[in-house]
Formats: sequence, C-alpha cells, structure tokens
Amino acid sequence: MEQIQTHQRRRQIDVLLNKYAESHQHPVNEIIHCVCVPAIVFSFLGLIWSAHPLAAYAAVMTSLIYYFFLSPRFAAGMLLMSAAMLAVFPLLPQTHIWQIALAVFVVAWIGQFIGHKIEGKKPSFFDDIRFLLIGPLFVLGFLYRRLNLAY
Repeated sequence: MEQIQTHQRRRQIDVLLNKYAESHQHPVNEIIHCVCVPAIVFSFLGLIWSAHPLAAYAAVMTSLIYYFFLSPRFAAGMLLMSAAMLAVFPLLPQTHIWQIALAVFVVAWIGQFIGHKIEGKKPSFFDDIRFLLIGPLFVLGFLYRRLNLAY
C-alpha cells in the first residue's frame, strides 16, 4: 500500500521519463538519441515551416503548453531550444527548407531505429504516442543533469 501511495505522489514527468528510459539503456542508443531526437524536432519544425511559418510557431506553442503542465523548467528549456531552431529557418533558402528538413527527418529516424536495434527494444512511442513528445525532454534531461539543473 505504501508503495502505491509513493507512486501516486511521483510527478507525471518522472513517471514518463522513467518509462521512456526503460527502452533507452544502452549507451550507444542514448548517444544516437541525443543527436537524432533534436534533429527530428528541427526537421519536423522545418517541414511545418515550409507549409507556413505561423504553423510552426503554433506547433511549438501547443507543445510548450503540454510541457509546461509536465514541468515548467522543461518547458523553459524547450522554449529556448525551439526558439533557436525557429531562428534558423529564416536564414535558409525558403524554397529548400522542406527538402533539407525531409532529408534530416529520414536520416534521423533511420538513426533512431538503428539505436533501438542496438538496444534490442522497440521505440516507446509504439506503446504510447505521447513518447514522441517525451523524447526531447529525455534528451534535455541529460543537459539539465550535466548542468545540475532541477526539472
């Protein structure tokens, strides 16, 4: 009974990150994720940007609302990361953004699946689609721990 009460007091972000971490234990898979997850976020935003820049801002704002309810500190980190990514798109040739984004998207997903092959476990989002949004927080968590920042 005490274990159940302790589990209920845990923050949702901690539960989600712990569940995500279950299929991300191998050091090579973790390194691949630290490279490929931000690349996927960047490329996804690029694909949306190429449809319309305001749609990319709307996607960021929507995800930030979700992140804020999980952890305001993670939301702040994601705001900084997203702002940096969005700042790149106006600097690129607008007619080529979708091509660049699509190439990065495909290569990064191939990397992700290679990482999971090495890990020997399927990607978390196969069980719960929310893990597509938790992946960036998992990677950001590495940075936060390195900088000794609480989330």
